[in-house]
Amino acid sequence: MRGHIRHTVAVLLLTAALPAVAQEAHNAVNEANNPLTPKITINLQDYYIPSFIDAPGDPEANQFLLRGLIPSDMFGLPQLLRFTLPIATSPDIPSSYVTGLGDLTLIDLFVLPKAGSVTFAAGPVLVVPTATDEQLGSGKWQAGAAGVVVAPQKWGMLGGLLIYQASFAGVDDREDVNLLTFQPIVNINLNDGWYLRSSATWNFNLESGDSYIPVGAGVGKVFQLDRGVTMNAFIEPQYTVWHDGPGAPRWQIFAGLNFQFPIGR
Repeated sequence: MRGHIRHTVAVLLLTAALPAVAQEAHNAVNEANNPLTPKITINLQDYYIPSFIDAPGDPEANQFLLRGLIPSDMFGLPQLLRFTLPIATSPDIPSSYVTGLGDLTLIDLFVLPKAGSVTFAAGPVLVVPTATDEQLGSGKWQAGAAGVVVAPQKWGMLGGLLIYQASFAGVDDREDVNLLTFQPIVNINLNDGWYLRSSATWNFNLESGDSYIPVGAGVGKVFQLDRGVTMNAFIEPQYTVWHDGPGAPRWQIFAGLNFQFPIGR
């Protein structure tokens, strides 16, 4: 009888603990995907574009993104310093390709106090014309602003990243830049660190009018490594559902490895 009681108590304790364990795993996946998580982050991401809309010669392109995030408390305010440096291969009409560095983008996000579970951040944007070839960059210094909102859910996460940038200096005979981008973020958490994702970036060229909206559907998995390091691996095909003007990707494959490191390690 006593053995039966002990077994029953053990089963009840285990049953009570399972929801807490599941919630902890759910929170870990959300944290790995949250662009406002205050951890040192290195992102190794890649866009492969096998087909463009109304592009002569049916060219391909590739853009590897080296992206980092560094938490800071300068001026007594929580901030996230984010940089993105592309290494791109782009068509060089009519029949060749060029590979090299693209333009460096710097964003300083000031994280605002939470409104419930929702987090907001906003800050300035600076684009430095570091491209090694005119096909890989705008040739213009650009400035603007970015805003981020993240809302964790019981089933995953919703979010969005809005960036506006416009040129203010640079090569005179290059086209001015007046660009608005919006990246909606939708994640649905599964079991064992797996999740479904959609994060395609909408591009609106306010200077030329050439714009396009892709939609993505992919899958990822979060791994907990040694010393508190988190690795997030994903792949997300993206298809353009609306475009205005030639040259938009017909479809593209977005893939990456993201690493988050605890502060002080």
